[in-house]
Amino acid sequence: MSGPVLQEATTPAVGSRQEAPLVLDLDPPRPLGLLDQVTLWGNLGVSLFGPVTAAFVLAPTGTPMSLPAAFTALAVGVVLGSAILGLAAVPGARTGAPAMVLMRGLLGRRGSLAPTVLNVLQNVGWATFEVVVIAEAASKLTTESLRPLWVVLAGAVATTMAVKPLGSVRALRKVVVWLVVLASAYLLVSLLREPAPHPTTGGWHGWMLAVDVALAAGGVSFAPLAADYSRHSRSSRAAFTGAFVGFGLASAFYLTLGVLAFARIVDVGGDVIAALLAVPAGAVALLVLAVDEVDEAYANVYSTTMSVQNLLPRVDRRVVSVGIGATATLLALGLDIAGYQNFLFLIGSVFVPLFAVVIVDFFLVSRGQWDLSAESPTRLAPVLAWVLGFVTYQLINPGGVQMWARPWTSVRDALGVTPPAWMGASFTSFAVAAAAMAVLGAARRRRSMA
Repeated sequence: MSGPVLQEATTPAVGSRQEAPLVLDLDPPRPLGLLDQVTLWGNLGVSLFGPVTAAFVLAPTGTPMSLPAAFTALAVGVVLGSAILGLAAVPGARTGAPAMVLMRGLLGRRGSLAPTVLNVLQNVGWATFEVVVIAEAASKLTTESLRPLWVVLAGAVATTMAVKPLGSVRALRKVVVWLVVLASAYLLVSLLREPAPHPTTGGWHGWMLAVDVALAAGGVSFAPLAADYSRHSRSSRAAFTGAFVGFGLASAFYLTLGVLAFARIVDVGGDVIAALLAVPAGAVALLVLAVDEVDEAYANVYSTTMSVQNLLPRVDRRVVSVGIGATATLLALGLDIAGYQNFLFLIGSVFVPLFAVVIVDFFLVSRGQWDLSAESPTRLAPVLAWVLGFVTYQLINPGGVQMWARPWTSVRDALGVTPPAWMGASFTSFAVAAAAMAVLGAARRRRSMA
């Protein structure tokens, strides 16, 4: 591994006022302890997308599974997804580099450009989605005519948080987390008071698909963001534990909340937000969760900024954050974002096998010896393992973008490949990419010894 990509800041911040450096080549402060990171990832795991996603955990094939099947799939998926998220956070804590800069060590400087551009696209899209979700929830609590106001307010708050990311983590720990805990506990107790269906009604058909959904919702989707925050961790152990415990508990809780809401109040395919509003004083709890949703938008804005700095390392991150936040706000005001969702899921399929390769190469093959400099060479073995995992994903689930899905379906038919109904794309592509990197890495070591 060549010299570090980062340099010591000339005027480091002091004490509790430490903040992220403005440009890439300054050494990041490391004020975040275990509690800070558990709080950060716990807040990011609290999302209104969780209850909505729960419909696909409960009924991945359209027919509801039994509650034991649904909760078992939820538990397995969340544990695996949170472990992947925790492992993705460790390289950032050890090197001090943001997530897309770490791709230099895996794929080389030029190779890192592809995931960086894709990460910018997906994070801008998800930031826009989060602003839309906040505005929709606020509109249901007030009136639809105020929706543009809620969009602007949500975008402004998320952008302000991205400009001061470490200060925002401290604010989440001191104030927001307690309101979220109270609102979440209230909604859970209210849902448990509703009449419950017989727990064994339904079966286990589609269980592996449900695991796949919970895996994606339970941490894998946040893996491309993990190092952007763990680079400020005091230790790699705290980074892993904070992500694994914080996000795992929060996402498990909100997926559980969604399963209960669908099973007890609305039919599968119904409006889970309406289900939460149906409980007594549910509007108050939903208001707290809508406010907390801002941190997901902030995380996407800030991680977009970190990705841009891999391309333009000397640009002031505050300027980039303001531009990204303004873009997401304008898109939320004027764009029909629903048509973009399938494209975002397609981009997400790129990162599932990529982070399998990241984890195997960093911990087992390269063992942390990554070249993160601007001259890092392209590495073909990780690229090949990533491509194999990505192709596996597309052959199983090419997604909903028809111009993209149609050729993959044709390739699958030509190869005579018919994926079993129980096979999940995320789990399988992750396993294929990880195995391929392990094999290629072992072959490289044998050549080196020879």
